[in-house]
Amino acid sequence: MSQSVPSPSAVQATFAATLFDEWIRHGLVDVVVCPGSRSTPLVLACAGRSELTIHVRIDERSAGFFALGRALATKRPVAIVVTSGTAAAELHACVAEADQAYVPLLVLTADRPPELHGVGAPQTIDQHELYAGMVRRSEEPGVPVLAAAPTWRTLATRLWRSAVNAPGRSGPVHLNAAFAEPLIGEPFALPAHLDDPLDEWITPRAEIDLRSRRVLCVVGRGVAASVIEDCVAMNWVVLGDATAQGSLAFFDPLLRIDSFAVAARPDVVVRLGGLPASKVLQERLRSWNTRTIGFDGAGFIADPDRLVSESVAGLPERDLAASADPAYLELWCRTSLEVGEWLNGADGVDGALSEPAVAREVVAASARHATALVVGSSMPVRDVEWWSDSRRAPTFSNRGVNGIDGVVSTVLGVAAGSRAIGLIGDVTMLHDVSGLVDGLGEAGGSCVVVVVDNGGGGIFSFLPQSTTLDHEPFERLFGTPRPHDLAAIAAAFGHVGVVVTTRDELRSAIATGLDRSGVSVVVARVPSRAHNVVVHDEWNAEVERIVSGE
Repeated sequence: MSQSVPSPSAVQATFAATLFDEWIRHGLVDVVVCPGSRSTPLVLACAGRSELTIHVRIDERSAGFFALGRALATKRPVAIVVTSGTAAAELHACVAEADQAYVPLLVLTADRPPELHGVGAPQTIDQHELYAGMVRRSEEPGVPVLAAAPTWRTLATRLWRSAVNAPGRSGPVHLNAAFAEPLIGEPFALPAHLDDPLDEWITPRAEIDLRSRRVLCVVGRGVAASVIEDCVAMNWVVLGDATAQGSLAFFDPLLRIDSFAVAARPDVVVRLGGLPASKVLQERLRSWNTRTIGFDGAGFIADPDRLVSESVAGLPERDLAASADPAYLELWCRTSLEVGEWLNGADGVDGALSEPAVAREVVAASARHATALVVGSSMPVRDVEWWSDSRRAPTFSNRGVNGIDGVVSTVLGVAAGSRAIGLIGDVTMLHDVSGLVDGLGEAGGSCVVVVVDNGGGGIFSFLPQSTTLDHEPFERLFGTPRPHDLAAIAAAFGHVGVVVTTRDELRSAIATGLDRSGVSVVVARVPSRAHNVVVHDEWNAEVERIVSGE
């Protein structure tokens, strides 16, 4: 008796099951799922696998950034499954961030079959290459057919390999999978496994003779703590963005001092990964205009000023026999230490909170509790980079596009199943308040989100808009204060919401939040945005006094 031909629904179910079976073989663990009908074959395929952790979130935009947070924390690709139509469009922002931050995501969008396009069918948009050049690969296999079954594992492997790519070049990939009704079916036996193991990427190390030179190494997004450690061991001065672990602290206020910038002029600048937020650093690099070597082993080298004069494949080779000038490193370390000693003394004077003081406390708490930190854009990322001690725990930030979109969800994604601290602004929280709907979900964990409540967008007070415009249009168009009680909003979503006004209260609230399960929103009330500009000016003036020996 001949074997019966599987139904179209069974073929679709088997197609989806084969994809996830292959991705599990390659190391997939986390899948973020948004409810929807057309994506049913994909959702049922992943939900039926015990090897996978499923995170269900009802808002696709939030879900995308939650997936991005999971990928940052685990350093593995994370899959996200959504239905057709605007659900797929909602992922555009997280795909843009993952693209420029080199975060591997498997973006799986369901679609209507061809016959339902262009005829007014609901939840139907043109999803062909929806994310354009933002993805490493886009695949659109059409409605699954039995004859294509031998290609399904190859399709899954192709997508996975494109997502992980070479080190420092990973990113999102897109599968637009069309399904026809009926959408529920039982999978038949999966196609056989391919004997095609993944390539193991080995990042090359490159030797550059910089012995006895004054080497300044500037690192940003994508540079691992071990790489920074190697660079420091060779007497390189390492200046890093907020995500850098073990880089030299307080470089921004130091470089604002002309005399120090003259004394600290390097012979060679080494560049790895992204750029710090400091415009002062960029100005000094331009004015120094010295030999600049870019190593591509940490990914794309951000170079908007086109200062990189030499490009090298791989990462610096640690060679203590060819160490750089130790006196140059000593200059930076000694001066940074002096600033740190003053800040530590100033921290305990009155216990009052300011925006940079909140950043210092949060970074210290992250180190003290050995807990991952996620830093929001605008002022938080700058205050961490400029005024906090060196980061000792894993630190993340959406430094690809540098937006405030989805930051709450990114923090939750990092914390899920573990714990994390977030440092964000009040506008950033309100922008992604829907992330609080699902919180940490079934994964559990502990998450403390510290919100700097300065009544609006603080970074604009440092920009020309604040001095060019009258107060009313500036506040309406740029400051954008909102009257919402942020602690009450957190409580309305079922989370803990507390307000703090002193350093001691902030330390206690963070420790308490990490000791409990779930999400705690700690609202740090700080002086006005205008006062924050004054605080920065005063701190920078004090650093200049210290360095000048006055």
